[in-house]
Amino acid sequence: MAGQLRQVNLEQGLPTVEQALRRLDSELITSKRLGYAAVKLIHGYGSSGRGGKIRVAVRRELSARQERGQIAGFVPGEKFSIFEEETRQALQRCDALRRDQDLERYNNGVTFVIL
Repeated sequence: MAGQLRQVNLEQGLPTVEQALRRLDSELITSKRLGYAAVKLIHGYGSSGRGGKIRVAVRRELSARQERGQIAGFVPGEKFSIFEEETRQALQRCDALRRDQDLERYNNGVTFVIL
């Protein structure tokens, strides 16, 4: 699985923010254990009019995890572009990201986590 990308849909089943964060924790642990280099999180962007609470909470949690050294980093979908330094660094760590359909799509409904 080294160098591979795993996709996780955190909004599946319309979870609460707390449920989505518990699943995030579980999926990151599993992904690391299985040797994935990165995880693509699908969390939506708040199109229902509720403001994207899961997106905001997930990114806040990822920022905290990055500060604690639990993940190498993350790239918000709207910054997933070869013109962004954080994306270029992510591409070096996980070659599979180059083939992801959201590259250059500026999709704020996803976030890429570098493990």
